[in-house]
Amino acid sequence: MPQDHEPVIAVLLPCYNEELTIAEVVLRFRETLPAATVYVYDNNSKDLTALRARAAGAIVIREPRQGKGNVVRRMFADIDADIYLMADGDGTYAPEDAPQLINTLLTERSDMVVGTRRGVTDDAGRTGHAFGNQIFNSLYKWLFGSDFTDIFSGYRVFTRRFVKSFPAVSGGFEIETEMSVHASQLKLPVSEIALDYGRRPEGSSSKLSTFRDGAKILWMFAMLMKETQPLRFFGAFSLFFLASSLLLMAPVLLEFAETGLVPRIPTWVLSVGLLLLSMLAMVTGLILDSVSRGRAEQKRIFYLSMPSGRVERRAGAVVQKPQPDKTPRAA
Repeated sequence: MPQDHEPVIAVLLPCYNEELTIAEVVLRFRETLPAATVYVYDNNSKDLTALRARAAGAIVIREPRQGKGNVVRRMFADIDADIYLMADGDGTYAPEDAPQLINTLLTERSDMVVGTRRGVTDDAGRTGHAFGNQIFNSLYKWLFGSDFTDIFSGYRVFTRRFVKSFPAVSGGFEIETEMSVHASQLKLPVSEIALDYGRRPEGSSSKLSTFRDGAKILWMFAMLMKETQPLRFFGAFSLFFLASSLLLMAPVLLEFAETGLVPRIPTWVLSVGLLLLSMLAMVTGLILDSVSRGRAEQKRIFYLSMPSGRVERRAGAVVQKPQPDKTPRAA
């Protein structure tokens, strides 16, 4: 494709009951990125979110399946663009930071740039969420690698190649975790930028449930580990069964060595059964590890077959509307 064309930018805003903030968010994105098209995906809001977004100049589309993951899957399938910028409609992410994210995507040749939340622990109302963020980010680093420091940030920018090759199977707030694991598994070029994180306005509440969504994210961690690292996943079960088997088997063998008798037959049968389960788990992990590697190779090939879009890859690409009294911010 010709390189002298400006890239097509789509701003994607998944929303659920955000009538207090969505109009201002849309207007600020339109002012900051005048060449971009702003899409608001209304996820069964019970207030005037859709009306306010449409009045502010956004293209509003309704997604009836509840959950952010379902909205993201629909957005990625519907929209054709060269650069995709995703944010929340609650006003906690500053639209004025969008040019910095996009310029980083262009200059660093990344497929995804994450705006990490610098002030996520400043709001006392998010203390529980902040603690959960620290736990889950540490767990992610241990399980999948150190590519990301804030896997739950909703402020991200993507290339077309990432969006159109991302499977998106999650239904809820786990979608950010799935994006991160997808990038880590395929070793895609990614970047992070620390950005300020604002507070919700008075009367607006978070849709995230600490315990319910935390349990879903833990389950997603387990499922993604099973899919991407089956040898490690089933190997943990194998070691557990092996340790349990040896623990039960040792006293029976000692008694047999001393007396020549096996009086605790049920214990011996249980220990042998656990040993067989350990062997079965290890063989399962070995077989599925080969399958997982083949799937990763196919994902990588499909990713490479996707066009990256009409994106200029030169340093210093400016996407912000120039201001007469200010120097435009550079990457």
